[in-house]
Amino acid sequence: MISKNTLILAFVFILLVITATSIFTVSETERALLLEFKKIVRTDFEPGLHFKLPYQEVKKYDDRILTLESKPERFLTSEKKNVIVTWFVKWRIEDATKFYKAVGGDKAAANIRLDQITKDALRNEFSKRTIREVVSLERGQIRDLLIKTVNPVVDDLGVEVIDIRVKGIDLPDEVSSSVYRRMEAERARVARDFRSRGAEAAERIRAEADRQREVILADAYRDSEIRRGEGDATASEIYAQAYSRNPEFFEFYRSLYAYRQVFKDENDMIVLEPDSKFFQYFKKPK
Repeated sequence: MISKNTLILAFVFILLVITATSIFTVSETERALLLEFKKIVRTDFEPGLHFKLPYQEVKKYDDRILTLESKPERFLTSEKKNVIVTWFVKWRIEDATKFYKAVGGDKAAANIRLDQITKDALRNEFSKRTIREVVSLERGQIRDLLIKTVNPVVDDLGVEVIDIRVKGIDLPDEVSSSVYRRMEAERARVARDFRSRGAEAAERIRAEADRQREVILADAYRDSEIRRGEGDATASEIYAQAYSRNPEFFEFYRSLYAYRQVFKDENDMIVLEPDSKFFQYFKKPK
């Protein structure tokens, strides 16, 4: 016969089991669904301690932003060239009820669906653009278009895409060489254009400098001739004034100056007529 203590212990054990299966907690980073025979009966759980019936089931989902990392995928550009693209998607569960109904609350299944949807959107955008555009010019624009395209589709999954970023764009080996050759030719063309424009500018600057040099030399020669003429005029005026004051002394002074200029060296020699006026002051020393 079962004793009273054993019954009490069994009752306490059953009570503990029922209590343990009836209490659950929801953290601030989670969303919770209460299921009753696989049917959703409640979704509005605040963070904290909650109770349920033992036969009821609780599904919890991470409410934080999740990351989907893609595998390298080949896309065809508008030039019919293959590029190998890797990307990642930032997403979060927006509607836990839709999420449970669409993928059974399985995050891996949601990633598979989201990866396929994003892949299709990327393929569509890459097919409209050249390699150069997708590599260097329009990544920000592509990102905005992808988010705008993907979010209405994934709304049925109960998720929201926060961001889509292209991590890398590589060229297959068979494409790389032709692209690099074209890029090299383009850079060489730009370099030639810069060199020709530089040479043209250099010639223009050189011609302008030569013109300015000729103008400066001409102006300097003109000014020097003016100064020389003014000096000669002043000298002539001074000579005239001196001559008019004492013509005899002036002639004597000019003769002495001429003697000094002619006989600077002891070997200097001059041949003149004996009665030349050049030696008139030697004949008449007084």
